Amino acid sequence: MRWPAQILLLMLLGAPAQAHDTSHDERLPTIGAAPDFTLTSQDGVPVSLRDLRGKVVAVAFIFASCTDICPMLTDNMARVKDALGPVFGPQISFVSITVDPERDTPEVLKQYAQNFAADVKGWVFLSGDPAVVHDVGRRYGVIARKTVGGDVDHTLLTSLVDRSGNLRVQYIGAGFDLEEFRSDLLSLVDEAR
Repeated sequence: MRWPAQILLLMLLGAPAQAHDTSHDERLPTIGAAPDFTLTSQDGVPVSLRDLRGKVVAVAFIFASCTDICPMLTDNMARVKDALGPVFGPQISFVSITVDPERDTPEVLKQYAQNFAADVKGWVFLSGDPAVVHDVGRRYGVIARKTVGGDVDHTLLTSLVDRSGNLRVQYIGAGFDLEEFRSDLLSLVDEAR
């Protein structure tokens, strides 16, 4: 995906993204407190990050009408979900927040979740008031803007939040190492033991 120079500069300078090069014996870095939010789920109920305290949470930003990178990210997350086994749901949750809340109503996100066979016992798809959604994205380092054609150009960050609500690491793009992602999720589960 091509980004205008201004967007690329903002992505590089303004996003709190932090890659990591941590051996499996080291703890993941702590970036700081994860920005809280309360948005509306695909089932029309309010969900906040606080509601997920005690679980490891992966927060991603997508939009349902995306035809390139968002479906790849969602599919990758679905594959990792399958590889997590029984800890997914009770100990690990996924949150996908739309960057296109004007079009992505709860009903649209419910269909999107069904298209990817998302296990909604541990995975919520969130939308809400556009100003609130955009503020949540900004606080996570996601920059989104509508294109002339109606699509949304956005930075693609997936953030890991530990059981205590701390932002630990962010993955840039959709091509990150899925085994590392799975391993990082499990290491955050193990930290609490």
